Amino acid sequence: MTRLIPNRLILASQSSSRRAMLDAAGVVYDAIPAHIDERALEASLEGADAAATALALAEAKALAVSRENPAALVLGSDSLVVVEGRRFDKPASRENAADHLRFFSGKVMELHSAAALARDGAVVWRHADVARLAVRVLSEDFIAAYLDAEWPEVSCCVGVFRIEARGVTLFDQLDGNHFTVLGMPLLPVLGALRDYGVLLA
Repeated sequence: MTRLIPNRLILASQSSSRRAMLDAAGVVYDAIPAHIDERALEASLEGADAAATALALAEAKALAVSRENPAALVLGSDSLVVVEGRRFDKPASRENAADHLRFFSGKVMELHSAAALARDGAVVWRHADVARLAVRVLSEDFIAAYLDAEWPEVSCCVGVFRIEARGVTLFDQLDGNHFTVLGMPLLPVLGALRDYGVLLA
């Protein structure tokens, strides 16, 4: 069993996929969701590319929780999906999810995942990565059956998919790190946690 150095880590999220990644890696942490207005922050970053926006959102989450927990190391993370230059947020409804899937059909999805660490109200580390996923041509029958099986679980997923579930059936090809597709660049995060004394080196 891996022994952990007793430095407190907080994950600024309740994301089940991010929690599952940290749990599987044996990382001990508390989860405290960050209460930020993501849409307002995105609007303020108009003109920024997707990678910069994902980083800004990850940093904002980490900072929001860090200000309330200054002694802890706080991990914030965010993911954005871009298809043909258009940025997509989480679907607002099942019909909205179906519209997203129709637009994605036969196109390449760029999934940008970013992570940031904050301590004492300041960002001390950041990293962003991108994966490219080729969406196969999706029939209306498939979209309906897919959402029958996956809704409402995918309502909290940008890209309307969980790669660890039936979301894998959307794609012909994946080009990128598996953890990035899951929603967080885990290997660089683990390296940073070792550097900051949360994990043994």
